[in-house]
Amino acid sequence: MNKLLTTQQKNNVLSTMAQLIDQEQALIVAANTIDVESYNGDDLAMEKRLKVDDAKIAGMILSLNQLVADSEPIGKELYNFTHENGMNMINKTAPFGTVLIIYESRPDVTVEAAGIAFKSGNKILLKGGKESLNSNLKIVELWHKALTKHNISTDWVEYLNYDRVKTQAFLENPTQQLDLIVPRGGERLIEFVKKNAKCPVIVSGRGNNFVYVDSEADLDVALNIINNGKTSNISVCNAVDKVLINSKLENKDQFIKTLVDKLLESNVEILGDAVLSTYDNVSEYDNESIWYKEFLDYKIVIGSVNSTEEAIAKSNKYSGGHSAVIITKNDETAEIFMENTDCAAVYQNASSRFTDGGQFGLGGELAISTDKLHHRGPMGLHHLVTNKWYVKGNGQIR
Repeated sequence: MNKLLTTQQKNNVLSTMAQLIDQEQALIVAANTIDVESYNGDDLAMEKRLKVDDAKIAGMILSLNQLVADSEPIGKELYNFTHENGMNMINKTAPFGTVLIIYESRPDVTVEAAGIAFKSGNKILLKGGKESLNSNLKIVELWHKALTKHNISTDWVEYLNYDRVKTQAFLENPTQQLDLIVPRGGERLIEFVKKNAKCPVIVSGRGNNFVYVDSEADLDVALNIINNGKTSNISVCNAVDKVLINSKLENKDQFIKTLVDKLLESNVEILGDAVLSTYDNVSEYDNESIWYKEFLDYKIVIGSVNSTEEAIAKSNKYSGGHSAVIITKNDETAEIFMENTDCAAVYQNASSRFTDGGQFGLGGELAISTDKLHHRGPMGLHHLVTNKWYVKGNGQIR
């Protein structure tokens, strides 16, 4: 195993990596252009995640600089206990060891997720999708330049240029130490990793996020939050896919008509249950299973509920456990919804689009975990750690 690096060594590499991305921006975009032009799929969300533009380059540089500025995540004391026999027992944060990140289409993950894993003391294995291969190889080349400049082995960041068969074989029988896997992508990728992996997997799960418009909602707030959640970026897991509207909402008919008109401005396909599909431009869905689906597209389902309890039950049954929103002026109702809705992040009168490591003050994120062990929600630098006990004695026996 690689010897642990000092904070200064890690920060030096991260700072150099930020400089290299800035200097080599044109070459990164050129490599990415090959990937974008070669992509022949019809997945709008994947194509959007694939493209690297000036804003994404700026985001990569910002994430690296934020990691440099952040405190050291390794060696933090969590617990200190002196045994009655005199032994001192200390629990401190420690690296996992080797982290494999498997992801689809997003070249920025090659910078941001790898940077988080690196500063938290882990060796990184990157397995990106074939659709972003040129972009990823160029970025890994820069990682190796940054490591080499500071006389650190390039083994710390390794790219696995494997097809699906080789990836499966590696997951089942790793040819090197593998301590943790983080899959970032659609449900098919996550299921593939969970099925084949022989080590712990942190699931960066599906969104399928719900907004519940309570009977005491501010209708302008509801309109803005739903529109933002659905149309600002359809390719992200914190987007809105389902809206539940309380049947007792005052001016409900006008609100629904206004909401439909607003969504149609962005060409959103609107599906509704038996109650709400009676409105103009709302189509009734064919199958109840649509409530389980994360769309990553200009599509939304709206439905009617008679109570907060019904909204909670529906969200808990169908959502991905990612984010849920209640729109209400009643704080007691909000508290009931937020305490009982089983999601990593719950909101009152704010957009689910804020479920993001940067927005949560983490500087960036490795993933947004919908698991409950060992971490839930946006997973930043200080979450990609395990712990280790240090026990010091002077001959004690039991």
